[in-house]
Amino acid sequence: MQKIIRIGTRDSQLALWQANKVSKELAELGYESVLVPIKSTGDIVLDKPLYELGITGIFTKNLDIAMLNGDIDIAVHSLKDVPTSLPEGIVQAAVLKRGNYNDVIILKGNEEFFGEPEGLIATGSLRRRAMWLNRYPTHKVENLRGNVNTRLQKLEDSETWNGAVFAAAGLERLGIMPEGAIDLPWMISAPAQGAIMIAALEKDDYVLDACEQLNHHETKVCVGVEREFLRLLEGGCTAPIGALAYVDARTEEVNFKGVLLSKDGSKKIRVAKTAKLGSHKFLAKDCADYIINRGGKELMKDDEEAEAKIATVYSTKKLSELQKETLSSSIGVKDSDFIKMRFNRIPAKVMKTQHENVVITSQNGVEAILNSFTKDEINFKNIYCVGRRTKKLIENRIGKVTHVAKNALKLAEYIAKETEIKKVSYFCSDVRLDVLPTYLQAHEITVNEVEAYKTMINPVKMDADISGVLFYSPSGIESYLEENSTERVAFCIGETTATEARKHFNKVEVANMPDVESVLKLVNTYYSK
Repeated sequence: MQKIIRIGTRDSQLALWQANKVSKELAELGYESVLVPIKSTGDIVLDKPLYELGITGIFTKNLDIAMLNGDIDIAVHSLKDVPTSLPEGIVQAAVLKRGNYNDVIILKGNEEFFGEPEGLIATGSLRRRAMWLNRYPTHKVENLRGNVNTRLQKLEDSETWNGAVFAAAGLERLGIMPEGAIDLPWMISAPAQGAIMIAALEKDDYVLDACEQLNHHETKVCVGVEREFLRLLEGGCTAPIGALAYVDARTEEVNFKGVLLSKDGSKKIRVAKTAKLGSHKFLAKDCADYIINRGGKELMKDDEEAEAKIATVYSTKKLSELQKETLSSSIGVKDSDFIKMRFNRIPAKVMKTQHENVVITSQNGVEAILNSFTKDEINFKNIYCVGRRTKKLIENRIGKVTHVAKNALKLAEYIAKETEIKKVSYFCSDVRLDVLPTYLQAHEITVNEVEAYKTMINPVKMDADISGVLFYSPSGIESYLEENSTERVAFCIGETTATEARKHFNKVEVANMPDVESVLKLVNTYYSK
């Protein structure tokens, strides 16, 4: 029986349009598919381990998680929203033929304000803001967020805006391009703007073969150059960057133009180069080097220092540029990974005898087991775990879960009080909380610990100007304490992490939801008081 490809998509109107397009193209090739809308961040509870797989993008993260958990087979994205580094195990399976890559302005009145000093336009894009102010330095730009329909309605309701800037592709795909929309060819688009990308699991050959047939080679080449240019320039900084590549059919050349601006639009460094198609491997690097050699890094550094900061915080896990943009512009942010993980090679003899009762407290434990053994090689009778996401992963990849608890203590209490178990096998990290084994041993239950993966600390000594630290696990706190003091505010992803933080910090704040975006919102709220 042919596999039905489950297509994961955000549930916005534009995202559903794009997913339906992929579904139709797959159907034309004889593949059956079904759409699986994935709810927003607030509807998905994220456990610590999946963050260690490198999931970063605000608009792609939930789909990445659903794919890694086996809920969907592919994810459809606007490629400009996808981080330049994909999570471990996920690959770019295809890029569809590109749509309109231009930006357009939707006017409230006529075009006369272009030549007037008091123009007021709206956009949520840092790039569009900078490019507009570079061309019209006396104008003002106000923030505009939301999906396409929401932004159009906000423009309609505004009594002060002269217009708002949109990506042409989204308006065209939804069939809602207003009459009188003006193309902005001078505004270099965002890298990969107008392109639809399909992501899939690296190990799923059936899906990869299907998606490969949807790939548009010319588009793949062009967006590849643009995204590499972005990656080479970013360097951890949030900066207005535009990039556009296209193939000239007459000359068979890849034409590229890119731009880096200061956030206020007062400074701009442009580059334009060509390379023969097939010999374009270093085109992005050559263009990025051109920008850097003409003061690009200094421009970004000066820009960052010029902004008045009411506080600077440090994230103990790398953040994407989109995640950083969710913080108030008055809050500075630095980041690095304080925790790194490595799966151990579990000896084959571990699986030779049946494990009567197995305890797994994280999704990393599941992934570590599967890194050493196939499902058929795993010989577990009863599996006890922590967290519904861990339970789902186990049941998708290994087998039925006997009991799931909210945390390690609750699980230990259940095993000790509700079962007759006298011995458990605990698949864990070399660094973990002692709550579960200590409780079980106190109730005369033998705990056979199997070190399935290593949690390696990677601390960084922070500068004195850091007033708050973002923590995502007790291990992150342990790593932090190796090099740093406890005089700062600890912003914690959940109560387990907060419990550990309270042992050391006087000021501890806990996010409403256990995900990175909620921690960032917590930081915004704390410093706006």
